[in-house]
Amino acid sequence: METLLTLSRLTDHLGKTFILAYQEETQDLTNSLTQAGCDCEVLRQAHQPEYKTYSRSFLCLMNHQGAWRRALQADKPTLIVEADFVPVNNFSQLPPPYESSENLGIAWLYTCAPQIYSVSANGYAEGYSTSLVAYVITPQSAQNLLDHAATIETTKGPTAYSAWDSDIDSFLRDRGFRNYVPFRNYGEHGGLPNPEHHQNRLSKSHRADLLYGKLAFTPLYALSDGKKNRLKFLAIRCYARLKGIARLLLGKYLRGPVLASSENPIRLLKFALSRHFVRRYSSAGLRFPSNR
Repeated sequence: METLLTLSRLTDHLGKTFILAYQEETQDLTNSLTQAGCDCEVLRQAHQPEYKTYSRSFLCLMNHQGAWRRALQADKPTLIVEADFVPVNNFSQLPPPYESSENLGIAWLYTCAPQIYSVSANGYAEGYSTSLVAYVITPQSAQNLLDHAATIETTKGPTAYSAWDSDIDSFLRDRGFRNYVPFRNYGEHGGLPNPEHHQNRLSKSHRADLLYGKLAFTPLYALSDGKKNRLKFLAIRCYARLKGIARLLLGKYLRGPVLASSENPIRLLKFALSRHFVRRYSSAGLRFPSNR
């Protein structure tokens, strides 16, 4: 399996790309990712009578489990995206958000409530995120994610709500893996608010604070009567942008104790500030595309 990254584009390092869906329309997403160079396959969850009592969070876990099982046999990292992911136009040009697939646990391409722990000399950030809208895994981490799913099924059961995706970072790190967050998001979560999240005192919806470029197609949340509602789209994107800045200023993206204990706090600060306030970020010669 490939370890050191010698190619500049993420898509050059991927094996299969799995799009997880139930009844959602996936044609725009499939077309966009295929044009970007991804080898796409849609995995649709088949409804069973017993699923009526299952929580939406457990049904989501089951869908990801199917992709994790397929990723076990891969000889390259696997990209997994949910049906409501909307990639950026320049997805095919973007670099991997990790510098080596050795000990790669998970690399989020879309982040929710992200934090950074460290930044390498080459500009790659290890950190935390929740939500699995778009991410890259390896066969080794896929096996561990399946172990995590088995634990959730045993301890929580299929009918209870579980924020199982929030525990993935600690679960993989405890097993020696490295988890990465991107400089900016490779796409947007385009789905509608989730009532189950609201019932469990979580945010009903989450959006990308910063994007690497313009979106390839209109997110579902910005459609009104089948047409793009530009005002709604701009309002949601502005709110996400401001929320991201607020998390930075409040010390939620880069936490005080992490900064204080870092061997290279300047590197952490540069990464955290640059993603919001400069068009390009470079560290040790690594160049990232500008935010458009």
